[in-house]
Amino acid sequence: MAASLKSLRETVDLRHLRQIIAGLDEGVILVDPDQSLLWANDAALRMHGVERLAQLGADVDEYRERFQLRYRNNHRLEADDYPIERVVAGDSFSEVVVEVTVAGEDAPRWVHQVRSLVLNDADEDAPSCVVLVIQDVTARYEAEDRFEQSFNANPAPAVICRLSDLRFVKVNQGFLEMTGHNRDQVLAKTVYEVDVLRAAEKRDLAKERLAEGRTIPQMEAELALPDGTTKLVIVAGQPIELSDQPCMLFTFADLEPRRKAEAALRHSEERFTRTFQMAPVAMAIGARDGHLLCEINGSFSQMTGYASAEIIGRSLHDVGLWIDDATAQAIEDGIAGERELRGHEARIRNKDGGLIDCLVSTEAFMLGGDTCLLWAFQDITQRKATETELVEAIDAVMKDTSWFSRSIMDKLARLRAPQDEAQGASLDDLTGREREVLALICRGLDDKSIARTLDVSGNTVRNHVARIYAKIGVNRRTAAAAWARARGFDGDSIVLTRPGEAR
Repeated sequence: MAASLKSLRETVDLRHLRQIIAGLDEGVILVDPDQSLLWANDAALRMHGVERLAQLGADVDEYRERFQLRYRNNHRLEADDYPIERVVAGDSFSEVVVEVTVAGEDAPRWVHQVRSLVLNDADEDAPSCVVLVIQDVTARYEAEDRFEQSFNANPAPAVICRLSDLRFVKVNQGFLEMTGHNRDQVLAKTVYEVDVLRAAEKRDLAKERLAEGRTIPQMEAELALPDGTTKLVIVAGQPIELSDQPCMLFTFADLEPRRKAEAALRHSEERFTRTFQMAPVAMAIGARDGHLLCEINGSFSQMTGYASAEIIGRSLHDVGLWIDDATAQAIEDGIAGERELRGHEARIRNKDGGLIDCLVSTEAFMLGGDTCLLWAFQDITQRKATETELVEAIDAVMKDTSWFSRSIMDKLARLRAPQDEAQGASLDDLTGREREVLALICRGLDDKSIARTLDVSGNTVRNHVARIYAKIGVNRRTAAAAWARARGFDGDSIVLTRPGEAR
């Protein structure tokens, strides 16, 4: 500064000025035009973490050495840009925001908002004192930093617009990932350029609330995406203050997975319905609880004679499909406790009173969020009639078996009683002696009698009997005799031999 400038230190005004500003909440630093620090109030000292003026520095240069300043964008201030340098140079400014770091430390301790004031001597235009007025806005900016971090880290998509011009000032990563926009495509655009209320179900209400700066309730909308498609979302708006400016925070929930799931479910149900209706097997769908029918297919109508209107909303028991209460109860017991039927043989009555032999199966499944039961009926009436006719024919043939070979007799016996097929061997699998023992069993002889008849020991007979049981799959004499007679073997035609005799 020029030597001709009169220093405030040489006047009594400094004492009066100090008395005025000592109790202010704002920090005040008085700087002499010769760049020496004249005085600082307690608020200014606290804002720099010191107790005495000397700790701030004797002049501007020492202040700059002890406290490093940088802008909020992390750019360090050059010496000439320090607010204290600018005010000494006579520069007038307001609301310069800087981060203050103590020399030797890495992280800033405070955030100061600084403005300048130049005091001129009453008789001269030259400044007699320059003033720095400081506000500690650390808490506010820390809160904004926490909000910024939380906003950006929140996976829920969100954007913030200024209410003054409806332009977006913040957008988080969740919104960018959900929409495919990049940050530059959103920031500085208006709410209607990147239309977050597009096709909203209550768009007029949302626009009214936005204009008034009031809460926008949740509603469905469709966001236009950069690739020309749209995305179904739930959008809501909440008024907030950001850097002392009224803003609106828009948050979103992505409903596209739900829409795709609903579409997939709808297509799946359509395919199921087509398959159900075209199936050649009679089928019906009913509720799991109470078994009231909600759908039948064409094959069911064809088999039973019932049209949909006659049976929908009623249970199979109420319709009278089961031939009697015992059959109905057996079916109910079979599917009780969430069990399923598999090939349960039952007889049903059609609409005209005719009887149908069926294999009944059930399967539980979800339909429209409800647990349902799929009934399947396989008509085996013709098969049962054929089996009955075949058994009757075999019985007729087996009344005279003298002209059949033993192998043919065994095969006929297996056809007549197929349930025995897995229970043993054929007659050809028995040795000659085993057939003799079996013949005597069929005549009703016990082990001792068989031993005397064949002139062998009792142990030998017991061994033969055990081997016969093992081969034909029985464990009683009566069962062995029944097995033999079922195959046309009664023992009367067997010629017995004693030990040493030729067979």
